[in-house]
Amino acid sequence: MLIERTMIPMRNYVMPLAFLLLPGVLQAAGTNPATESSNTLPSLVMKGTSPETLSKLITAGGIVMIPLIILSIVTLALIFVYLVTLRRSAVASARYMTTAEALLAKGDLMGLLAISNRHRDIVASLMTRTLEFLAKNPAATDEHLREIAQTEGNREASVLNQRVAWLADIATIAPMLGLLGTVFGMIRSFSVMANDVAASRPMLLAEGVAEALVATAAGLVVGIPAMAAYAWFRGRVQEMISEMEGATGILLVKLLIGRKKNPGL
Repeated sequence: MLIERTMIPMRNYVMPLAFLLLPGVLQAAGTNPATESSNTLPSLVMKGTSPETLSKLITAGGIVMIPLIILSIVTLALIFVYLVTLRRSAVASARYMTTAEALLAKGDLMGLLAISNRHRDIVASLMTRTLEFLAKNPAATDEHLREIAQTEGNREASVLNQRVAWLADIATIAPMLGLLGTVFGMIRSFSVMANDVAASRPMLLAEGVAEALVATAAGLVVGIPAMAAYAWFRGRVQEMISEMEGATGILLVKLLIGRKKNPGL
């Protein structure tokens, strides 16, 4: 009991005594606590507000940063191109649909073929191939025309899906390149440990770890936006395919009705 009573007051005075002795200890070690804190805090703030430059990050990431940079540029270029080209108006413009319906109502298939050749719409391309087949095979049945239109529609849909699949490929390759950089960095770190048992070169060890982490982060930074863009453009492609099927179906039905009214078509 006597020991416990004497230990309690000692515990109460240990911490204040330590704080009183701390400046003297730091001064004896060659550091001034006031100066050190005033010099360290601004540097920490500056480090927190000013990130690493891009060149340093690229250098820290190792050789895999080169293909990752190329993939990032290709990703941005593809996104820009798809934003411009993958539009519903590129499937069937209102101007083309109005002109095509008017020509089908008149039974002017040659005029419709000429108009379709001048338009770059997907539906215009489908109607061009269908009318060319009909011009070469006047005895073709309605089933033949439907099969031609369906085959060409499937081909156009496959082309649209293949275009946006580039983003999915990049989203798969980029994290794998990051993982490869991680492996390179860990190999570099373990090589340092194997060659220096005393681990007297921690900076070399840290460089390998930094290479692994930067490469992994770079792979994810490229892969995640590419996958997000692919998901968004895939939805847009599906809308375009639905629009293509609907517009082609309307024109094809009117063509078949015109053939029944005028067997000479």
